Parts: sequence; structure tokens; C-alpha cells
Amino acid sequence: MAISIRLPHDVEARLNDLASRTGRSKTFYVTQAIVDHIEDLEDLYLAEQRLADVRNGKSDVVGIEELMLRYGLAD
Repeated sequence: MAISIRLPHDVEARLNDLASRTGRSKTFYVTQAIVDHIEDLEDLYLAEQRLADVRNGKSDVVGIEELMLRYGLAD
């Protein structure tokens, strides 16, 4: 899939330099960065959504003591 992105000039310069020094393509490094970080971005988005749901009263919360009791982890 082809995409087009606009990078800040300093990031573009760094990417060009990295590609030039290593003999790899800029596409290689952009793809690698996405692959390496997309899971973190997905986790962050999910956490932000859950926090918003809690703050808006759309999601219930369970205290740690109750959670431990539910799963037999309390002393």
C-alpha cells in the first residue's frame, strides 16, 4: 500500500542521512518505525479511550481489593 507523509524538515534530513549511510531505502526505515511502534500507539489509544469512558461514567471500575478477592489472590 502506498502512502504519502509530510515530515518536519529536520526529521526528513535525518531519514535521508540514515538511508544514505546504510544503503537502505527511506521506505525501509519508515516501515520499520511503524511496525516497531504501532502496538504502543494502539495501546495508548485504547488506554485513553478507557480513561475517557471511566471519567464519563460509561465504564465501571473495580478496586484492587475486590479484584483480588474475585480471583482468589487475597490473603
